[in-house]
Amino acid sequence: MNINSAIQPPLRTLFLLVWFSLFTFFSQLSIAAPDSSLQVFWSVSNESSTRIIEHNDWQTLLDIYLDDEHPSGINRFDYAVVSSEDRKKLSHYLQQMQQLNPRTFNQAEQKAYWINLYNALTVEAILKNYPVESITKLGDSIFSFGPWDDKVVNIQGHKLSLNDIEHGILRPLFNDNRIHYAVNCASISCPNLSASAYTSTNTHSLLEQAAHQYVNHPRGVTFENEKLNVSSIYHWYKDDFGQSDQALITHLIQYAEPDLEKQLRHYLLNPQGGIDNHYNWDLNQP
Repeated sequence: MNINSAIQPPLRTLFLLVWFSLFTFFSQLSIAAPDSSLQVFWSVSNESSTRIIEHNDWQTLLDIYLDDEHPSGINRFDYAVVSSEDRKKLSHYLQQMQQLNPRTFNQAEQKAYWINLYNALTVEAILKNYPVESITKLGDSIFSFGPWDDKVVNIQGHKLSLNDIEHGILRPLFNDNRIHYAVNCASISCPNLSASAYTSTNTHSLLEQAAHQYVNHPRGVTFENEKLNVSSIYHWYKDDFGQSDQALITHLIQYAEPDLEKQLRHYLLNPQGGIDNHYNWDLNQP
């Protein structure tokens, strides 16, 4: 039986609101309280190591299938045309990454490793299910809103999900809110999937570039009828951006171009009823 046809309109609306509220509640719990054992295990590094992790296969895929000059200002990955050979190359790259022990590398190599791994796993998730309209349609559980809790890799005997990588490793261990501009969720409103694989030497510059691009694009920050409207990322992870509207605006000013900076500074002194947020989960395809 179609559950939507079985529920009268007012009840259906209530049902959807309750479902969405529960989903948001448990999602925020997951974000706010990552598994502390992950932090302990993955906090180990070898700062004397000069070894480099190669991401050449990932870079090759980005070079072929990512359009970083799309007129929308949103990088697009052409999932529809990825060849079977390049799908195997992606799978091989992910296998190589899983065979490494990140803890034997220095922190700079680790940071690049986890960002690239996250993004490559996201692309693989889309490719395995393509065609799909949105990443939110994926996930192993019937109640899944996306694949983020699915265990997708096994590294050093630890089965990890995308949420484990982002919230249990990247965010707590590196304490860098620019991580949000690096990990890509294959969606229109997400910060751009970088055209360059992250490395220990380019991570800072790529994060700065990604932050600048996102803040100065309407999906990141915009004013509508003089009211500030920002990406929901800043709402979901408010703690990472200073825990207050004032702290968030100060962060945005740091990357804003002159006209937007002027608007933000004015809004900081004369807020017009808080900050709205928005997000578009459509796939970041051409």
